[in-house]
Amino acid sequence: MITIKKIAAWAAWTGATALFLINPVQAGIPIEHWTQASGAQVYLVQSHGIPMLDVQIDFDAGSRRDPADQAGLASVSASMTGKGVLAGPGNAAGAGATEPALDENALSEAWADLGASFHAGASRDRMSFSLRSLTDPELLARAVQLAARQLGEPAFPEAIWQRERETLNAAIKEANTRPATLANRAFAAAVYGPHPYGFEMTEATLARISVSDMKSLHARLIAPCRAKVTLVGAVNRAQAEALVTQLLARLPTADAACPALPTVAEVVPLDKPVVKQISFDSAQAHVLIGQPGFKRNDPDYFALTVGNYILGGGGFVSRLTNEVREKRGLSYSVYSYFAPGLHAGAFTLGLQTRPDQAEQAVQVSRDVLTNFVAHGPTAAELKAAKDNLIGGFALRIDSNGKLLDNVANIAWNGLPLDYLETWTQQVARVTAKDIKTAFQRRLQPDRMVTVVLGGVNAGK
Repeated sequence: MITIKKIAAWAAWTGATALFLINPVQAGIPIEHWTQASGAQVYLVQSHGIPMLDVQIDFDAGSRRDPADQAGLASVSASMTGKGVLAGPGNAAGAGATEPALDENALSEAWADLGASFHAGASRDRMSFSLRSLTDPELLARAVQLAARQLGEPAFPEAIWQRERETLNAAIKEANTRPATLANRAFAAAVYGPHPYGFEMTEATLARISVSDMKSLHARLIAPCRAKVTLVGAVNRAQAEALVTQLLARLPTADAACPALPTVAEVVPLDKPVVKQISFDSAQAHVLIGQPGFKRNDPDYFALTVGNYILGGGGFVSRLTNEVREKRGLSYSVYSYFAPGLHAGAFTLGLQTRPDQAEQAVQVSRDVLTNFVAHGPTAAELKAAKDNLIGGFALRIDSNGKLLDNVANIAWNGLPLDYLETWTQQVARVTAKDIKTAFQRRLQPDRMVTVVLGGVNAGK
């Protein structure tokens, strides 16, 4: 007879390998979607090759909803959900029994015994909870029950928060000695201004966050009606329906209408260039150039994605690498990327260089960007970019973990359910004119933020 411990040990090993193998060239990835009576939106991809299940539950509770003077609230609240759970009334199988409270050590041991995992984190836009478990009926039932407790009844222990805050303060002090941290902070502040995307967690903001603030956030924002639940694994729709119901059962129930949350203002475009030269005793100067970019649901998404691959996203084959590194030897690496979200995430061009070369590196980078926005890519660049992106598409979904990320993004951003099936077609349809037009709509090289940090004489 296979014991729970043996199954859990196998699960732990499988988790370490971290892969569910999916046929990377399968023509279609059917996504089943429905809305439960609670209001929770569910997205399911059945994958029966290996008896495992990955689940991600997303809420509109990311750092964009942090008060300015409590930056970091979403992040620490998510982290603290893993530091213990309250005592519970028990479940149907244990009628009359009660569930004892679990501290962080007991909770960690409980997950280890199941060979399963449950994590929480917060990004700019969302707070996410992720469960991975074998689908063995006994193990999965226990894992879902434990996840439901952790999701719905976190203890938020005061003593643990005081300890965590001290740990975070120490980490912030250490990070403040790194030039990359300081450069990124100055860049974000200049690009986003007062928008929450530019908020920075500091010792001062941590000092203003209390356990009651975390409990209030949890009560206001983590509700079934606000959940988007993505499942990838060896379960059918009926099983998924029951699992989601159980996972969300211990959350406080919001009003049936699930009132809308306050609107978060959009990122304000720059109206002039901003240059920040910051002195810092470092061997390399850190250079960041950029401005607010675009929102994830922008219709120009594919043109901007293909175009950025050519400009600075394609590594050694990008135009920036060719001009800055290969031709002039100004930097070992140079890159560019967009970070679209519910609001216009930054377009960022970055590199490191010798301080005495920083001025030249900035000028060359600006020239490459300006030329690309004005004229777009060549036919050869466009073909090479499409071939690479389309050829590499299978690697984006070759495990259940990656597939979960992609489907959760579809759910979160309201993308079409056939988004993955049509991804390569969308890339193939992009023209040089599309890229040129899209870049001219979204980027203004004469209104960029430029941060140069490094070299003791920088800024003098």
